[in-house]
Amino acid sequence: MKREICMLCKRECGVNRKKTLGFCNAPYGIKIARAALYFDEEPSISGTSGSGAIFFSCCPLKCIFCQNDEISLKNFGEEISVLRLVEIFFELEKQGAININLVSPTPYIPWIKEAILLAKEKGFSLPFVYNSSGYEKKESLAELEGLIDIYLPDFKYYDNQTAKEFSNCIDYVETAKETLSEMFRQTGRNQFDQNGIMTKGVLVRHLILPFKEEESKKIISYLYHTYHDDIYMSIMNQYTPLGNVKDHPLLKEKISPIVYQEVVRFAEELGVINAYIQEGDTSDTCYIPSFHLEGVKKEENLI
Repeated sequence: MKREICMLCKRECGVNRKKTLGFCNAPYGIKIARAALYFDEEPSISGTSGSGAIFFSCCPLKCIFCQNDEISLKNFGEEISVLRLVEIFFELEKQGAININLVSPTPYIPWIKEAILLAKEKGFSLPFVYNSSGYEKKESLAELEGLIDIYLPDFKYYDNQTAKEFSNCIDYVETAKETLSEMFRQTGRNQFDQNGIMTKGVLVRHLILPFKEEESKKIISYLYHTYHDDIYMSIMNQYTPLGNVKDHPLLKEKISPIVYQEVVRFAEELGVINAYIQEGDTSDTCYIPSFHLEGVKKEENLI
């Protein structure tokens, strides 16, 4: 896969990243903002020991309401080498991570592939999680076949007009369906170990947005009628309006408990059983990780 002329995501900028930046602003190489144990994923991803989450900078979707806007919209982070990424895998394993959670990795697929192969040559055996927006190019995902154990995509919208308004893309729905199909082709039905930790499969996240509960129902219906119980869903109520959308006519509001329960009830009545739901008020900034380059620089004598 060519690295200079970037066609990794559905934006297909075609820029030479050695010379200029494309839509996502990713450099030629790897840029990350945090590498640390993370405990706020779904229970089958975090477990009790934590997921080894590596937060990549420069997301190509750039939703205007992004909870991680510091790294996705403002592109905060530090460039590292492939060899440093391999070291981080091993450092997180020594800290007790049960998997390596690659968060928003899309612009870095060739470098990630190289790092995973090098790590496996050195005996690394933790599962790899590909945690993304769902706005992927299936040909790029195919490069990772056999290397990713768990796919953790979002399915954000079921109306391309909403996608255009909130993420500046007009083909999100079709792309998300293609993305999910490719992910499922690679992993097959979900598998868990004896402790209920996911070892293989697909878990699709859907964050309910204000005044978009009918789209949420369409997404849940599509997922269930297409994949039935072969995948898991995560139906999320944690939308938190941050400063960049505080005056937006729709996005300035949290969703109400009544709306969330309505969507959950719809899923139950549809027959969905393999789903995570959130209890209480999770729409708070305390659930948003801080980004100050934790775990990015090498810690001496750790490996």
